[in-house]
Amino acid sequence: MPLLSILDLVRVTQDADARTAMDNARDLAAHAETWDYNRIWIAEHHNMAGIASAATSLVIAHIAAGSKKIRVGAGGIMLPNHSPIVIAEQFGTLERLFPGRIDLGLGRAPGTDQITIRALRTTAEASERFPQDVMELQAFLGPLQPGQRVQAVPAAGTNVPLWILGSSHFGAMLAAELGLPYAFASHFAPAHLMSALQIYRSRFKPSEQLTKPYAMVGVNIIAADTDAEAERLATTQKMSFANLLRGTRMLSQPPIDDIDTYWSASEKAQAQNMLARSIVGSPDTVRAGIAALTEETGADELIIVSDVYDHKARLRSFELIASTQH
Repeated sequence: MPLLSILDLVRVTQDADARTAMDNARDLAAHAETWDYNRIWIAEHHNMAGIASAATSLVIAHIAAGSKKIRVGAGGIMLPNHSPIVIAEQFGTLERLFPGRIDLGLGRAPGTDQITIRALRTTAEASERFPQDVMELQAFLGPLQPGQRVQAVPAAGTNVPLWILGSSHFGAMLAAELGLPYAFASHFAPAHLMSALQIYRSRFKPSEQLTKPYAMVGVNIIAADTDAEAERLATTQKMSFANLLRGTRMLSQPPIDDIDTYWSASEKAQAQNMLARSIVGSPDTVRAGIAALTEETGADELIIVSDVYDHKARLRSFELIASTQH
């Protein structure tokens, strides 16, 4: 069985503000470690009113401070938005505060729109430096070298483990070349999942961090006591995808009885393509879905999004998901 982990979206809902979203993420981590989840990650998004994790390293610190053993990290930091030394300083600090518990997943997308890219003082072309920036960041987190005049304080020597994130073949090739673990974003871009995993595993070169390929697969899973209740809870995420396709960025919305009253036929088709790898249902349904996905992908680990509106129902979803693996 693969390890199970969590990707938390730190959702701001119609009934809860950003502080509540961050506190809920912290509470989820405290529960998740008692259910034997391996790690909880959050992602860098900008100019999205419904996601409270833009200052990613700060939210990681908040989550880590409220838990004891679960790994906490970024899934991911959008490295083209930053200088490598600043990210090394931030995550080296986190590693000093929470030793042995911090992960740093790296993506090359901006995590936002074109106007916000300019507000971040970066450019779309910054992603072309991604491989070089990853190696520079890795060097700042590694041991201090003789004669090194610029160091990331207090990051040098922390060796925070790096991951490459991706939804295409580029990330798979880079992770293989650098000998880093690879996480595929099949929770929203599943089309190239199998081919990317094949490329990653076939081209992998061992490194100091990793001797053999290690693949994590992103998947939406929503569990409830019955299939019908889980399908109803899943309408929250489906509305979010419809809004994304419309270019409207809204707060997370409570579930509805009939999603077809919300989205058009074309929105439904596009959203279902993006959500094709989702597993929604009772514990038996979820158990079967996880088994099938694991057999197909050979994933070492699954990182799960359970985008449920109500915090208690979301905790219940993650508890039920964990129970299917025992």
